[in-house]
Amino acid sequence: MSSYSAELQAVSPLLEEYAQVEASLADPEVLADRTQQRKLAKRFSELSVIKNAADALSMAADDLEAAKEMAKEDSSFAAEIPEMEVALEAAHARLVKILIPRDPADADNVILEIKAGEGGEESALFAAELARMYTRYAETKGWKVKELSSTYTGLGGVKEVSLSIAAKSDVAPEDGVWAHLKFEGGVHRVQRVPVTESQGRIHTSAVGVLVTPEVEDDTEDLVIDQNDLRIDVFRSSGPGGQSVNTTDSAVRITHIPTGVVVSMQNEKSQLQNKEAAMRVLRSRLIQLEREKKEAEASAMRASQVRTVDRSERIRTYNFPENRIADHRTGYKAYNLATVLEGELGPVIESAIVLEEQRRMEAAGQANQG
Repeated sequence: MSSYSAELQAVSPLLEEYAQVEASLADPEVLADRTQQRKLAKRFSELSVIKNAADALSMAADDLEAAKEMAKEDSSFAAEIPEMEVALEAAHARLVKILIPRDPADADNVILEIKAGEGGEESALFAAELARMYTRYAETKGWKVKELSSTYTGLGGVKEVSLSIAAKSDVAPEDGVWAHLKFEGGVHRVQRVPVTESQGRIHTSAVGVLVTPEVEDDTEDLVIDQNDLRIDVFRSSGPGGQSVNTTDSAVRITHIPTGVVVSMQNEKSQLQNKEAAMRVLRSRLIQLEREKKEAEASAMRASQVRTVDRSERIRTYNFPENRIADHRTGYKAYNLATVLEGELGPVIESAIVLEEQRRMEAAGQANQG
């Protein structure tokens, strides 16, 4: 019997569920129900990661046991045992890591909003650069990016922009868009000489980033009472505030109970802007509800932007030194130019590693309790 039989026994219910979900996905009735099919496909993707890790552990344990048996008859097999033991430990660590409870939204797509803050036009210009950075990073991951709404300034900056970022197919939680981009929520501080600065002095500006999981209408039990909404229509505006059309097609929706406000003006019709605004509003309200539940269960809740104040920064982009620094993880590198071109991988990985450490510590404390 393998020394890791307990771990493999613990995942057996999940492996049984994997087989059941796999069979269900071949059921014609399920295939005809788009909602059910999407839910099962998402669960199948999650369970596939566990199954693959369990299979790898089982195979590594069996290989080691067989090598030890054969070494009794032929000493040449003994030379392979140390390497097999290392492989077994790695497979075991992988399974343990996967089984630690994850953020249930990790596989979700996201709505990422960027808002200029302190720094005026310089902040708006950097907000536009951040939008470009996230778009390029998403492209390297094979994700789809759609601009839902934006308000540009005369110099090409953005006062605010909302992006929908989505995977092109169902993915495992660890590969999800939210699993990577949820760490971007917060205040991003930039230090550089603005294009509007004639004296060559370095200025510090701030940009706020808000990230929320985007949930399909039928995958979360959330009912928005129309009586709780105040809907205003107005004329869309372009750079500098000038009107870009002659009809009141822009829409602003206020959710009165929470005070959440969403404005959309990029689409041509009022109906399209209303649908886009409801899409963003729904994601924000679901995230608020999730945060409320998490706060009730634990005091340690990740906070995002409260005020776009330079002192509340999560990350600093220092142009004179070509340096990027994440103040939560301690990550620091001198490749700011390439990061702004979309090479965010190492920065985000530092946050993922930190989160995994915290999840492991929390799981260990729960087991001790």
